[in-house]
Amino acid sequence: MKGLRSFDIHIFKLSIGEHDYRFEIDEKLFEAFENEIIKRGNLTAAVSLKKSETMIEMTFQIKGDVELECDRSLDLFDHPLDFEKHMIFKLGDVEEELSEDVLVISRDTQTINIGSLIFEFIGLEIPMKKLHPRFQTEEDDDEGSLVFSSESETEQDEEQEHDPRWAALEKLKNKK
Repeated sequence: MKGLRSFDIHIFKLSIGEHDYRFEIDEKLFEAFENEIIKRGNLTAAVSLKKSETMIEMTFQIKGDVELECDRSLDLFDHPLDFEKHMIFKLGDVEEELSEDVLVISRDTQTINIGSLIFEFIGLEIPMKKLHPRFQTEEDDDEGSLVFSSESETEQDEEQEHDPRWAALEKLKNKK
């Protein structure tokens, strides 16, 4: 993937200590992955890398805008992002994923490509409901309310009153 080479961090010859990197994120990153939600973006990733003898800790500070399509009007709009994520790379013999933020990489790994990590981090920050800012201030009156019912309210009330399963409980309730 040619578009992701710019996200390589050469860790083999890095000295032990802290190192800072800055990456510009644009549509080349989003084109490298099959993605229908995000097509464009203008973001910056500041990566702070702390290397020790047994692991590498990375802190990602990602800030900028991504272009999204409104779920209601299908208009395109810029959605601001500003977040921080942490990742730990442990040095070991077998490459595996221990958890969502801890990976084991082999000791002879020359470079780490963080393009896919940045892409995943951005994808996780996209809201489930993508609304254009002009719809953000509207109150959603329908949310949580029942839109359709096959029975009328009177039928439901009558059914509850005559249900024999609740009759015993009603007697206990009425005694108090």
